[in-house]
Amino acid sequence: MSRSALLLLLSLPLSGVAHALPLTVATSPRIASAVAGADDPVRRGWLTGKVSDAAGKPVEGVTVALKGTSFGTSTAADGNFRLSAQAGSYELVVTSIGYVAQEVPVTVTGGESTPVPAFTLAASNQNLSEVTVTGAKSLNQRTVSVGKLPVATLDLPQSAVTVEREVLEQQQVLRLSDALVNVSGLYVTSTTGGTQEELGSRGFAYGSNNTFKNGVRFNNGVMPEASSLERMEVLKGSAAILYGNVAAGGVLNLVTKKPQFEKGGSVGLRVGSFGLWKPIVDVYGAVGNSEKVAFRLNGTYETANSFRDGVESNRVYVNPSLLFELTPKTTLILEGDYLRDNRTPDYGIGSIDYQIQESRTRFLNVPGADNATNQTSATATLSSRLNDAWQIRAVGAFQRYDNELRSATRPVGVITPGPTYGNLVRGLQRTETAENYYLAQLDLTGTFRTGFLGHTLLVGADADQYQSSTIGYTNPASASRPTTAVSTYDIISLLDPNKSIEQPVERLSSFNELVRNSLTKGNTRRAGFYVQDLLSVSDKVKVLAGVRWSYQETPSDVFNYNTIANINNRTANTYVVNRRFDNAFSPRLGVVYQPIKTSSVFASYSNSFTPNTGVDLEGKTLAPSLIDQYEVGIKNDLFKGALSANVTAYRIVNSNQAQGILPTDPRFATAATASPQELAGQVTSKGVEVDVQSKPMMGWTLITGYSYNHTAYTKSNIYEDGSRLRYNPAHTANFSLFYNFSHSFDNTFLRGLTAGVTSYYVGDKLAGRNSRFLNPATGKPWVDASGNPSADVNKFISIPNYTLFDASLGYTFERFSVRVKLANILDELSYNLHDDNSVNPIAPRNFSATANYRF
Repeated sequence: MSRSALLLLLSLPLSGVAHALPLTVATSPRIASAVAGADDPVRRGWLTGKVSDAAGKPVEGVTVALKGTSFGTSTAADGNFRLSAQAGSYELVVTSIGYVAQEVPVTVTGGESTPVPAFTLAASNQNLSEVTVTGAKSLNQRTVSVGKLPVATLDLPQSAVTVEREVLEQQQVLRLSDALVNVSGLYVTSTTGGTQEELGSRGFAYGSNNTFKNGVRFNNGVMPEASSLERMEVLKGSAAILYGNVAAGGVLNLVTKKPQFEKGGSVGLRVGSFGLWKPIVDVYGAVGNSEKVAFRLNGTYETANSFRDGVESNRVYVNPSLLFELTPKTTLILEGDYLRDNRTPDYGIGSIDYQIQESRTRFLNVPGADNATNQTSATATLSSRLNDAWQIRAVGAFQRYDNELRSATRPVGVITPGPTYGNLVRGLQRTETAENYYLAQLDLTGTFRTGFLGHTLLVGADADQYQSSTIGYTNPASASRPTTAVSTYDIISLLDPNKSIEQPVERLSSFNELVRNSLTKGNTRRAGFYVQDLLSVSDKVKVLAGVRWSYQETPSDVFNYNTIANINNRTANTYVVNRRFDNAFSPRLGVVYQPIKTSSVFASYSNSFTPNTGVDLEGKTLAPSLIDQYEVGIKNDLFKGALSANVTAYRIVNSNQAQGILPTDPRFATAATASPQELAGQVTSKGVEVDVQSKPMMGWTLITGYSYNHTAYTKSNIYEDGSRLRYNPAHTANFSLFYNFSHSFDNTFLRGLTAGVTSYYVGDKLAGRNSRFLNPATGKPWVDASGNPSADVNKFISIPNYTLFDASLGYTFERFSVRVKLANILDELSYNLHDDNSVNPIAPRNFSATANYRF
């Protein structure tokens, strides 16, 4: 079939008539540049040349860059340079301190190496300003790869924020939570056990389904490595049309550093408070002298103690990648990822009757507690441009996740009045988890016209499989009483660490005494097909419409072992098989109006789904809960794109949330199951988000934002209407301001100096457990043992508001740089909580410094 015939067929489903209309490439400048511009991994070419001084000697370290782009390099010791860029016409700028800058027009041809006439630098009598090559795109001009459509975010009826590598390095981001200060409405919900950072947005938690690396889901049960990141992308709101079963709050995509043909790299060392020691290496370049294969290898080792007594960690991370330019229009990127993370599980300072104990440092776990995780992944991404209008992208990925946890049980003190009040009975827990994840994904994108309509079309399909195996351990049988389990390691006091407490006669002494209790196997299989089209009705009006169909199988096999009476007798074991089959449609519709080229107003509707685990009155599995999301906003690029300012308002409604049918309901008596459920509850989330980012201008860089969110039960049979959901702060605010002194001080000791401040506010946040106005076991109001009215034992914990304030200084001299950071200068105290049993204080005032050498 000819290429023109293929394009004709592709147009037929969209034309809406019996014959095909003429096809031409879309004329929207932003869309066209996004498809064939600097973000495109294919159509690459090279410029080569040499730079000498007036005496004919080669000059090393000269900056060679393409004006107005992020493409640049520097000359080697022999004065030669080789610059890789996307095909197109540019102005090549050659600059070096002490020499007159030169600028010449050049053309980069895809798949070819083009020589540039030799440059002879002339000495300058003026003090030249150093040229720093930075990205020319504003927040609203960038594309987000997690959005799959090759269009600027200004054209999307959805809020999206990207945080670039320069910002991450400037702020010395160590953990993902450090980078959240650049995105409004994205926050840490909890840090259960101190081994992970659980995130949320718009009232919904980001699980592993909502967290991606290079567009592929990854298990966020371990803290990802931030030093490898090229940028962080946040697509707010529903992304179900693109990824299926994702929570309604948004998705987070971590983009790692990619191979480059220009040789270079860096080595660095970060040190800090609490014994932090972190060497970092990043090396990249062409493989040999190849113009077709490039590599990158970045990695780090980290070891640290903690402000928490007895807590320590160490981790190793390696991220190798290869880029193959198979043809001038086709590239293949192979990426690997290995992380070994060992740390002390730490459930914090404990609570008594939902009251947090006043201690920042006391450690409540037992000796030998350990959380050991190994995570390995491999991703292959094949991108090919069929012609100037159409591109195809295929992704295959595999991830392995292994975790072994040995820990005391979570610390909750005895609340019964008397001599045992405040005592913590410590038990032991042990689990072993292994997970395999497989993904295949195929996307076809294209730009064309049918009559007066311009199209940016995405057609795709994906399939993934998630296999898990979890071994659980439980307490052994008593030697003196074979039908009784030994469950206590020891007893301590949360109120008085020096209190002497009588210990049980028979106690657990080590994790090895625990016996295997259960084996749970899961094998989730998912598939989806989706189509999405950005219609350019005119230069000012665009419509985004699409739909996805998702299918999901969730088998779960559970083997239970009676560890007291029949530890080794498998014939007495019970075997439970669960099978679920779900499918759902996820539509999306949005309208964008652009009164001027630098502003847009949008409104959108999208739909997502959440599978349920319960069964209905007839014993049949519940259908997925469908969640409706409405969003309106305005995006502005001000001062010729120097400043982007966006405001978004949203409303998310889960109007068919699963909830239990109460015993007082007449239907309960005829139910085919003991715990029937129905889709009758409702949760509503509403809020406003503001995001402001600037390009570097006159030495200044600004990022600021604000968010308001209220997520509550608006229809429930056990929770009061208006009862807020936990973990979601009502208000957050962020502010980051940096200044580069090189802009104003060309020839003083201040040249190369940067200084900045970062601030992050979290307010009005709840943990603990939602109080219920009816007892779900009886369906009636709560009563005490005497039958008198009483309150639910569940209570909220109000988390103190806090403001983090950090200050940074950096200094660069030639290839060397040093950055120092003082974090939480105000020494604020607050907590990240899960329920009432993982109460983890935030870090106190601390210091870090990073030294780096570029080559």
